[in-house]
Amino acid sequence: MASSQHPHGLEDSEFDALFTKDRPVVFAYHGYPTLIHRLTYKRANHDNFHVHGFMEEGTTTTPFDMVVRNKLDRFHLVESVLDYVPRAGSVYLRQKLRDWLVDHEAYIRERGTDMPMVRDWTWSA
Repeated sequence: MASSQHPHGLEDSEFDALFTKDRPVVFAYHGYPTLIHRLTYKRANHDNFHVHGFMEEGTTTTPFDMVVRNKLDRFHLVESVLDYVPRAGSVYLRQKLRDWLVDHEAYIRERGTDMPMVRDWTWSA
């Protein structure tokens, strides 16, 4: 949405500088993906936007499992990048991502809590 339509909007040149005119964009959004698609519909690169967002999947479960069920977790996002930027990874990496998701599901079913690699993760510079 341009600044002429909303005070926080970006002109096309500013938007293109952030998201490019011709490259894939994997976008993780905490709300419904349709909102991002509506906001980018008239932009030059809208066909290359691949939005992950809330899909109303899940039930009472672990915090990370809710993210997995909505395909907003780190594993699904990396897999999405591999789908749209094939040279970015390997068959090994794709299989490792799937293995982690299988391990995740088995772990929470057995223990009812997130795996230590998720639960205990901290940002390190």
